[in-house]
Amino acid sequence: MDLEAAAPPRPRGGSPATAPPPPADRETDVGNVRKNIFLAYKTLGVVFGGLVTSPLYVYPSMNLSSPTEADYLGIYSIMFWTLTLIGVVKYVGIALNADDHGEGGTFAMYSLLCRHADIGILPSKRGYSEEEPLLREQSATAIRPSKLGKFFEQSLTVRRVLLFMAILGMCMLIGDGILTPAISVLSAIDGLRGPFPSVSKPVVEALSAAILIGVFLLQKYGTSKVSFLFSPIMAAWTFTTPIVGIYSIVLYYPGIFKAISPHYIVHFFLRNKKQGWQLLGGTVLCITGAEAMFADLGHFSKKAIQIAFLSSIYPSLVLTYAGQTAYLINNVNDFSDGFYKFIPRPVYWPMFVIATLAAIVASQSLISATFSVIKQSVVLDYFPRVKVVHTSHQKEGEVYSPEINYILMVLCVGVILGFGGGKEIGNAFGVVVIMVMLITTIMLTLVMIIIWRTPPVFVGMFFIPFVIMEGSYVSAVFTKIPEGGWLPFAVSMILALIMFVWYYGRQRKIEYEMANKITIEHLGELLAMPEVQRVPGLCFFYSNIQDGLTPILGHYIKNMSSLHTVTIFVTLRYLLVSKVDQRERVLIKRLGPRGVYQCTVQYGYADNLSLKGGDDLVAQVMRCLKRHIAMSTDRRSSVSTEEEIANLEAASLAGVVHVRGKMRFYVGDDAGCFDKVMLRFYEFLHSICRSALPALGMPLQQRVEIGMLYKV
Repeated sequence: MDLEAAAPPRPRGGSPATAPPPPADRETDVGNVRKNIFLAYKTLGVVFGGLVTSPLYVYPSMNLSSPTEADYLGIYSIMFWTLTLIGVVKYVGIALNADDHGEGGTFAMYSLLCRHADIGILPSKRGYSEEEPLLREQSATAIRPSKLGKFFEQSLTVRRVLLFMAILGMCMLIGDGILTPAISVLSAIDGLRGPFPSVSKPVVEALSAAILIGVFLLQKYGTSKVSFLFSPIMAAWTFTTPIVGIYSIVLYYPGIFKAISPHYIVHFFLRNKKQGWQLLGGTVLCITGAEAMFADLGHFSKKAIQIAFLSSIYPSLVLTYAGQTAYLINNVNDFSDGFYKFIPRPVYWPMFVIATLAAIVASQSLISATFSVIKQSVVLDYFPRVKVVHTSHQKEGEVYSPEINYILMVLCVGVILGFGGGKEIGNAFGVVVIMVMLITTIMLTLVMIIIWRTPPVFVGMFFIPFVIMEGSYVSAVFTKIPEGGWLPFAVSMILALIMFVWYYGRQRKIEYEMANKITIEHLGELLAMPEVQRVPGLCFFYSNIQDGLTPILGHYIKNMSSLHTVTIFVTLRYLLVSKVDQRERVLIKRLGPRGVYQCTVQYGYADNLSLKGGDDLVAQVMRCLKRHIAMSTDRRSSVSTEEEIANLEAASLAGVVHVRGKMRFYVGDDAGCFDKVMLRFYEFLHSICRSALPALGMPLQQRVEIGMLYKV
């Protein structure tokens, strides 16, 4: 849905000089500016926590050996251009425009690509009917796909690779959500050991773990409440660290900004060669958390994130790193505690308190991003169903998942207690950070070619420099895999395995249902059998397919020898859009037999499925069904409109029942080894994940489940 289409048309005639906007428009513009500034302030507590606190651990994560002034100037030059190119140019300038109706992240880009070209994998995501109004609007953009889009459509292997990239990007972002809280809080609390050398490392670890547990317990209150609490803390950090940086520049090395010249980078690599290349694994941490800018887009707005980054975050980081580097040039061996050593003694304790509180806030940015991408993958049916709670009535992107929250908490505490040192966590951290960014670069390039139709020259100007830069970072951080980098890979591979097994199992079920679906003619034959009775009542029969009826229906009729007088086959369909207009939420059509209807309930991945009570869905469908009957000109029987509506109301008064088919795999001994492993694992995941019906608020006493075995 094009949000701009809802805007009133501009008046014709007159120039801007002679026809100023009316006062109401000016007031609206002022109101929008104020709203964006307020949202920008709130982003400090949610989006940028991980990025702006990176000075706590960047220098301590580097394995420097007898560094010189020239080395530090080269390192600062690398960090400055990394922040500028990746932060300003790539994310703020380009990536934030590749949203899918306000949602960001790799899965949002994947769904955006799927909507503009037929490159999805699951049949359920691609088998839409062109007769449906919303989907007609979507498909209009993909009538003439680009040459690259056609290539993707024709190659199943390439489409699978694209899906794997989207999955890997999501999994890596979750790994980031594990490591950001651990390294931020641990690095901040480690400041206790400077003034108090007697404080042992296990004490720092235990205190850090306790703080993180408290952060995760706060998540259930929602992003809005958390950001309102944390934004003042982040604002204090964002504006005090550059002040200390300026003081350090003036005191230690006023000429530090000459390092902005790229020739210092060239000299750094010529002088240090292999060691300089390996140090990229530490410098990449300066851009940590930039990916949250894009992933957290659904929580705020593009303008708010751009304003916050360009006006405060970017200048703050440039000045803070400049101050740290200026101090280290005069104290070359203090890099292992590069943040706290450059803090002046009179303000050490105030800065320690602010740093600790800021590190706690930093944990929030990737936690929020993790909730967002998990929700996107769940509603797109690429991840087992978990509970997703919408914590804001104004912002649908604000979500919280209890299961994911507590899993993250356990893993974060495990990382702190298992690794202990910030340098070891930093080795693991770098792998996650740059892999997500490289995947984002590749998918952004596809968006430019397939959707934006950007001229090839400009695509090359974006793709080549960023792939070279991020590829260099990737090659450097891969050397850290034996030193802790294996952790995010292990977590990502486990998550990717879960997602692939879920996708494979869902695909096999859909293939079986499509191959064995019941046609309208077959349904008529079943209902014509003498032993089958039409019992009073209204039945909502849930199905995964729309073109035909689920095989479980035949199993149900043969075993129950009955069907309700009014039966509505309901398909819950998640479209590859952010939100579905309320007018297109429920689609109704009459099937052949008397009292049998087809209903499709459509949702986007940013829509809220948690209806307030089962009667809400019943009431919505009943209203749409009555309207459909009243407006229908296709009378397939002698029953009048008034009589059909009366039958519908009588069935509703007789009682409502919600029937859900539960098809299970029966994996026999003759099944292949691959199917035995994958489908048994899928059945395990299916048995522990949540049902779709409770999300709709169906009363327990009205729910009926019909089981059916499908022999593999």
